[in-house]
Amino acid sequence: MTKQPDLGQRARLDFALALRQQWARRMYPALVRDSRKRAEHTTDPGTVADAVHRSGVYPWFAWLERTSQKQLWRAVSDAVAAEPEAGPPDVAGPGELQLDPDLELPGWYTDVDIHLQPGGIWSSDDAARVYELGAKLVMLGENDDYVFHRLFVETAVPDRPYRRIVDLGCGFGKSTRPFKAGWPDAEVVGVDLAAPALRLAHRQAAAAHLAIRFLQRDARRTGLESSSVDLVTATMLIHELPTEVLADVLVEASRLLAPGGLLRILDFQPTGDPIRDLAMVEHGRHNNEPYLPRLFAVDVLELCRRAGLADAGWVAFDERGAGRLETASWPERSEWHFPWAVLEARKQEERDA
Repeated sequence: MTKQPDLGQRARLDFALALRQQWARRMYPALVRDSRKRAEHTTDPGTVADAVHRSGVYPWFAWLERTSQKQLWRAVSDAVAAEPEAGPPDVAGPGELQLDPDLELPGWYTDVDIHLQPGGIWSSDDAARVYELGAKLVMLGENDDYVFHRLFVETAVPDRPYRRIVDLGCGFGKSTRPFKAGWPDAEVVGVDLAAPALRLAHRQAAAAHLAIRFLQRDARRTGLESSSVDLVTATMLIHELPTEVLADVLVEASRLLAPGGLLRILDFQPTGDPIRDLAMVEHGRHNNEPYLPRLFAVDVLELCRRAGLADAGWVAFDERGAGRLETASWPERSEWHFPWAVLEARKQEERDA
């Protein structure tokens, strides 16, 4: 695990984080107030978008969103570069790590520096360590112990026995470890494209004495047996997928699930607030996440139905402590925040078909 930065590195990280917090907590509310006055309180998306873009706050809001993100990655990269590799890339211990040196990474994955992280998480072991530290800070410093991921497991996943759980797009395992901790008797499998992230995931799971199986596979073609999984999950994955890839991933999830098995995905959805939803769509451009606007435009529930998944629906998720909500509506909030939501579905049982 990446060690704590020294005082100078910490100061640079804190400065970048403070900029992000000012952008979210002061500039965004100011943008909303000014835009609503200009739009004369209409909810028409075109009129609202025009009002937002005419606001004197908007250029600063958009510039600071992208610039503070770049500054954050630069500070994180410097902190990682200043310390040696934290242990060997592959370690003995519980669990399993299977890498595929012949796996060809798709262009949609490698052609964009997602999140503005230079080189992407897949490019080197240091890049994986940079992403590990940055993943805590990019959530405005409110996810230091991966609270969001544990809250997802605790509130959005039914407490019942699972024989096998598959976590798609597991990265360095922050979303996978809570499943093994919660269901120690289940076989837990993490799947990702990035070998450096999986090496880090395996090392951290072994250090926590969690026997997790990590596989370098495409989430569209995991190679796991059909009808062998009781729970397929993903966290912050599908907004980073082209629509056609997302459709294929849902088909693969349906293939993997045993009858009655569950799909639980934590990601983002429109809130119905036109200014907030516009800011989130434009976040895709400002933050180098080109597929995020497509997620907001596509009918994911229809893709689930086509994949053979039943009872598909979205429910809101409040990362501040409540977790999964019993409604599709979000609480009123003034600051900029991610519109977290849980995609829920199940594999039909034969008697339901």
